[in-house]
Amino acid sequence: MRAASRPLLAWGAATRAVQRVTASSLGPYQSAVVRIGFAGAWLLFLLWELPNRRELYGPDSPWSWDMAQQLIARNGAFTGLMWSDSTVWFEIVFAVAVLSSALLLVGWRTRTMSVIFMFGVLSLQNRSIFMGDGGDNVIHLMAIYLVLTRCGQVWSLDARRAARTAAGAAAGAVAGAGAGARTGAVRDRVGPLLWGCLGVFLLIGTVTDRVQGAVWLLVLFWGVWIAQALWWAVNRYEPNGEPRALLDVLANLVHNAALVVIMAEVCLVYATAGWYKIQGSRWQDGTALYYPLKLHYFAPWPELSGLLASSGVIVMLLTYGTVAVQVAFPFAVFNRRVKNVLLVAMMLEHMGIAVLLGLPFFSLAMIAADAVFLPTNFLRWLGDRLTGLWHRLFSRPRERDGGRGGGRKRLPEQRRDSPEQQPRTLVG
Repeated sequence: MRAASRPLLAWGAATRAVQRVTASSLGPYQSAVVRIGFAGAWLLFLLWELPNRRELYGPDSPWSWDMAQQLIARNGAFTGLMWSDSTVWFEIVFAVAVLSSALLLVGWRTRTMSVIFMFGVLSLQNRSIFMGDGGDNVIHLMAIYLVLTRCGQVWSLDARRAARTAAGAAAGAVAGAGAGARTGAVRDRVGPLLWGCLGVFLLIGTVTDRVQGAVWLLVLFWGVWIAQALWWAVNRYEPNGEPRALLDVLANLVHNAALVVIMAEVCLVYATAGWYKIQGSRWQDGTALYYPLKLHYFAPWPELSGLLASSGVIVMLLTYGTVAVQVAFPFAVFNRRVKNVLLVAMMLEHMGIAVLLGLPFFSLAMIAADAVFLPTNFLRWLGDRLTGLWHRLFSRPRERDGGRGGGRKRLPEQRRDSPEQQPRTLVG
């Protein structure tokens, strides 16, 4: 009996695993914080370098337009800045990159903005490939992965709009079938307009062969554009039918696969960095961190760097600690407690890099990547605290004190099952 029950137990576990992967988008808070982190890091970088934008990526760059064109002809990289060498076109692309970053940060039309965000990142970074500090490589990859995620389920204007729409539909259903029909008749006009405009640009780019060499990117652009059309049509004509359920399953599968790839990418980055460090003699004798602390180019606070470099014990502990954390983290992701401890250590390490070595945008990018492993309970707690602080600072006194008009009702972040029914994952 015991042997016969084993295949049934295994089949039941496999069935539950498949149901978890297909029925819901795992890690909604983690994907949201990754979206906010990378969009915010890229936006801050663009705003910081706004006065130097033409020297970095534009017509005044030492890496001239002709040199970039020759390199791209060889490596097949994609950049919209190679479509024209005019200053006006560069300013348009740069403005699109800034605007899409800001809109993705707040979660407005995240499906569309994630594609435009990727376009801006690839266009600028592939134009001048020598302008990064390491964090640009992470942003480069994550901008592609974010297109495949449902990163606007929580902490976004999209989630807020969906909650209001659901609340309005529920109120209409209570008021009566006629009122409910009128509520449901409200149509989204902004989404189809964005879809149509982007379709025109995509068609022009395809016909004129602007996406040179990057066949996978062209397929991705068209795939996302067609998927948006199907999503709109199904929501418009079969909102509760089987096609809607099928699209939800496909979207969940793609989202969960992309989330796994993001986690694997983070583990690969740390594993590669850690094992390369082990092979270095300076890391083996515990003196590796002494040398960057003495470089004036990477010393925004020379006194602080000199103070740390003067202590051999601190340098040795930081050197060995860095290697130990980076090597151990990929093996600790399946142990929740150890993973969380190492996660805090890595984030503190990147904060130290930002302060001591003057690499804030690299550190922001890495912290945003690490955030995919943050516990869900912590992210919910943090979101509640930030929401409460926002209401206390910016709400009217009547809303804060719950006056005669009644306190401000909090809208739900997303429509999902109860927390007890949610699966425990690596990102939880």
